[in-house]
Amino acid sequence: MTHAALDPHRVPVIVGVGQVTDVRSSPQTARSPIDLIRDAALQAAGDSGAGRHLLRGLDSITVIRLFGDSVPRFQSPFGTLRNAPWSLARRLGVDAPRDLVYPPMGGDSPQLMLTRACARIARGESQAALIAGGEALRTELAARRAGLQLDWREEAPEDPDTLAPVRSMYSEEEAAHGMRSAIAMYALIGQALRGAEGQGVEAYRRASAELVARFAAVARDNPLATRRDGFSAEQLATVSPQNPYVGFPYTRLMVASAYIDQAAALLVVSQARADELGIAPDRRVYLHGAAHAHDAWFVSERVHLDRSPAMRLTARHALAQAGRGLQDLAFLDLYSCFPSAVQMACKELGLAPDDPRGFTVTGGLAFFGGPGNNYATHAIAEMVQRVRAKPGSYGMVGANGGLVTKQAVGIYSTAPPRHPFECEDAALQAEIDREPTLRLARTPSGEATIETYAVLHGRDGPETGLVFGRLNSTGERFIANTPRNAEVFERLERTEALGLRGHVRTEEGLNVFTPEAA
Repeated sequence: MTHAALDPHRVPVIVGVGQVTDVRSSPQTARSPIDLIRDAALQAAGDSGAGRHLLRGLDSITVIRLFGDSVPRFQSPFGTLRNAPWSLARRLGVDAPRDLVYPPMGGDSPQLMLTRACARIARGESQAALIAGGEALRTELAARRAGLQLDWREEAPEDPDTLAPVRSMYSEEEAAHGMRSAIAMYALIGQALRGAEGQGVEAYRRASAELVARFAAVARDNPLATRRDGFSAEQLATVSPQNPYVGFPYTRLMVASAYIDQAAALLVVSQARADELGIAPDRRVYLHGAAHAHDAWFVSERVHLDRSPAMRLTARHALAQAGRGLQDLAFLDLYSCFPSAVQMACKELGLAPDDPRGFTVTGGLAFFGGPGNNYATHAIAEMVQRVRAKPGSYGMVGANGGLVTKQAVGIYSTAPPRHPFECEDAALQAEIDREPTLRLARTPSGEATIETYAVLHGRDGPETGLVFGRLNSTGERFIANTPRNAEVFERLERTEALGLRGHVRTEEGLNVFTPEAA
């Protein structure tokens, strides 16, 4: 089927994008998350050229779940919104449509929700949709430190559609052993990647710093980025009071910066609606391919800690839909909450770490900013601008949710589509679900070997040693902590501990791995 034969009422097209970053406002004058989101939505409407005429015709509004409603330790002391998309419609001065969505948590959700909006248009269920999100954690932190009481609460006549229940990313045993944090799991995954590549501790730290420095260079030239210092690899790798370890092997400047005020918005309409509104052809960007899938839900159940079938298969599927290969892409944005997320993507997609295209169009989560679940909305907004500036080019956004768990991929171009939009990826999930998983030894005892490990740091230095290990007698995996011992922590950080032998036992419901004497 050719482009001319497509029903314009069922061809989705992105026509407006908006982004807001605030690094200066005081907590007394700064905007709440929903007000930041409003301003990004108004920018998107202006970017389309249709302004409020477009907004008045919205039949779907999605707000990406706020971090305060996703992660217990980020719960806001200033109240919550009962129905964020309803509140957004109210601030935009439009009647709230029936489709008000507040999806489950995850950095994959912006791409997944944009794909959903496009699919609804393709099925004739929608003609104009808004996807937006934002955070004001910088302001929240400043207000708390100043002893201010802000009021961000808002009631609504009904609850939004959450699409699916919110599901914890951590098993009970992982949580019990202090692994209920992204830094814990991404550090463990990073060490597994290091081991698979045969890298030593120092070589991996340097390679991670060199990779992340390329993101810092992009952020330096992006006026919307929150860290624009353009840090060198040497600066990123050097442990100092300004750049301490947060979770060995990663320093503070290598990981997502969450305490920022940012928002972004995307407007997608049918081609027929774009024509009715007189939206110029040079504003129009199409989603040519998309896919979504998840790996084994709990990290400790994955047979191969250095692999992500979901990353590999979603990228392959989205590219096939678009009729393109990796070599055809002018722009890439890989989710970069931790170095291991990018390293995993490079491994699964077959990308060299020094690919001349680079892996971000924004500067990434450490330097552009990591606004909770909403980073990929910014990545898509910037990708739209990049392909607009180079008509006919293609770009890919890879969005990651959880702990290298959920993957969503989108392929973007100004080139009009030649086929109806579709996103049938159930077969991908079925393929992944056939992958074997591991059952843990719950009360391990005996001689054992470290499979991967990490050391979590607090304000005063190392606090918790984390281990995925294998029992020497059976090969079963277990999870454990090390003794809270400064000498053990130093040994784990200073010498090679992958494959380190020791003894594991269960004490008061927790597993403890003690390394052999040096």
